[in-house]
Amino acid sequence: MQTTLEILTHPLLDTVRHGFFTRRGGASSGLFSGLNCGFGSSDQAEIVAINRARVAEAMGVPPGRLATVHQVHSAEVAVLRAGDDPAGFTQLRADGIVTDQPGVALAVLTADCQPILLADPQAGVIGAVHAGWRGALAGVIEAAVSAMQDLGADRIRAVIGPTISQRAYEVSEEFMEEFLVEDPDYHRFFSGGPNGRPMFDLPSFGLMRLRDAGVEAEWTRHCTYSDPDRFFSYRRSTHQHEADYGRLISAIAL
Repeated sequence: MQTTLEILTHPLLDTVRHGFFTRRGGASSGLFSGLNCGFGSSDQAEIVAINRARVAEAMGVPPGRLATVHQVHSAEVAVLRAGDDPAGFTQLRADGIVTDQPGVALAVLTADCQPILLADPQAGVIGAVHAGWRGALAGVIEAAVSAMQDLGADRIRAVIGPTISQRAYEVSEEFMEEFLVEDPDYHRFFSGGPNGRPMFDLPSFGLMRLRDAGVEAEWTRHCTYSDPDRFFSYRRSTHQHEADYGRLISAIAL
């Protein structure tokens, strides 16, 4: 069983501890082989706990200081303040979490959606966001930036981690229409696909929303769908008629 974790980092965040963890390493087996960190999956809870403990150790915090939220594809962002118990955040329905507290790691789970890690190292403020198409369109990115600014951040950097790329993301005309109703200029994030259906560029959309919010931002350029050895993918699992899928974790700490 492979135990060595593979952790992707980016120079834009090199002054803070951070990592986009691949599925390599970890205690899960079968469909979840590797580092499945999703309690929402049908994987054994005790195995998921072991995987999360390995992530916490890699981030330099105790397992109880790895903070995640109950993700619901919303624009809600939780703020972890002094005295808050990070373990208690797991039941909060939100898709972003920010803090100015040292000694805690913020994390989000994904399996095609965008994991976004944010930091203003000088101000000592960090954030983690789960931004699928619905949350990104609803404003979760801007909500996280605003929450970080409320904590004193003013020069925020952000990196989008492994997510589904445009070449793998075929959508419906109705899906595209939801974006065009919001802003006709969003047409530029869609192209024609091989089956005559639109192909959506989720990471470019996320980068646009980040940069429009005044954030310096980049994407690691890893596609979850196209690399099964390194990444879990909801869409790939669906196409392969698998019963379930693992969840990747991305984390950041001061």
